[in-house]
Amino acid sequence: MIELLIFAAVYAFLAVLNLYRLAKGPTAADRMVAGDSMDILVCCAMVLYSLYSGRGIYLDIAVICAMLGIVDTMLVGRYLEKRRWLEK
Repeated sequence: MIELLIFAAVYAFLAVLNLYRLAKGPTAADRMVAGDSMDILVCCAMVLYSLYSGRGIYLDIAVICAMLGIVDTMLVGRYLEKRRWLEK
């Protein structure tokens, strides 16, 4: 069972490393990809912690976080696409 907690900590650490790319990304698309991958890593960490602790509330939060992450990616992608068309 301790392995689940270790993997959750590793996923959370990788999400913190993604913060560098999110802040320093050379383009907006790089920032969007870093934010999306950070969202996925945090959701995976919450699922593993939910399995470790045996509490379902973390699983519910992870599902909601994943759904909001998909919507966020679509909205930012649509915004970047519109901005690209306006620059032409």
